Amino acid sequence: MKLLVTGGAGFIGSHFIRYRIQQHPDDTIINLDKLTYAGNLDNLRDIADHPNYHFVQGDICDPAAVAPLAREVDVIINFAAETHVDRSILEPGGFIQTDVYGTYVLMEAARRCDHRRYVQISTDEVYGSIQNGAFTEESPLHPNSPYAASKAAGDLLVQSYVRTYGFPAIITRSSNNFGPYQYPEKVVPLFVTNAIEDKPLPLYGDGMNIRDWIYVLDHCSAVDLILHHGKPGQVYNIGGGNERTNIALTRFILKELKKPEELVRFVKDRLGHDRRYALNFQKITQLGFAPRHSFEEDLRETIRWYQENQVWWQRIKSGEYQTYYEQMYAKR
Repeated sequence: MKLLVTGGAGFIGSHFIRYRIQQHPDDTIINLDKLTYAGNLDNLRDIADHPNYHFVQGDICDPAAVAPLAREVDVIINFAAETHVDRSILEPGGFIQTDVYGTYVLMEAARRCDHRRYVQISTDEVYGSIQNGAFTEESPLHPNSPYAASKAAGDLLVQSYVRTYGFPAIITRSSNNFGPYQYPEKVVPLFVTNAIEDKPLPLYGDGMNIRDWIYVLDHCSAVDLILHHGKPGQVYNIGGGNERTNIALTRFILKELKKPEELVRFVKDRLGHDRRYALNFQKITQLGFAPRHSFEEDLRETIRWYQENQVWWQRIKSGEYQTYYEQMYAKR
């Protein structure tokens, strides 16, 4: 199979490329990534010279960059997105451009090339917050942040192409991912790296917001399964079945690193902060999916990875990143 993976230098995309090469060594993979602040080719250093892997720097919003690559492949898997909620609150325009218009550009290219599959990687955040129970694929979309709204808009655009053109698209919506190589603005790597450096851990509100967690390789295996066995036109939730409050997650990290809870700094709650996410993912289990990784064991392994790869994240947590976060948390 010949795949165009967009956003493949990011956290989940890079893991998927490595997973796909390991599981399907005869595949040809083109990685298209703009290399914004969250794109990092160090994430794929170990496979950079693989004969079936090719990197192209480019923007999914640029039809001239996308079209020739689309002609070389059978499938597009779109991981490329602006994804950080805090950034979307401060600067929503880039999220709308990438997550909506970029999706349009990719689908137009795939449609003109008569691709056999298009997979749109989305998020559970498009459903909004739920007090009890869990969201199914039929639940209405109720996004509560500019990021979630941009992803929901992209999803609706995909579904419109399915209905109007018979476009062979599949949408996946996963819960919160964690694992190595995650950019340290997300809560797990941010809190782990701050704790290692004995810096404060900025915890929103009362710390009782609930998220479901999935290890990144479980997410990759689910996308791989859907690529082969998913039904075009369908949406598939991908959950981990690991609901935790943010304060419980924080305390686990501190305990593993043998750091004091005094490092926790409760800060003003995020605007529009969803209280709880939860996914019903029975639909994908019918395809044979089941999370294979233990939340606690793999979170420990993830923490150890950040301990052992400090050069990777210390380069990131300087310059633009440091200035951005100093400004953001100074406002809270």
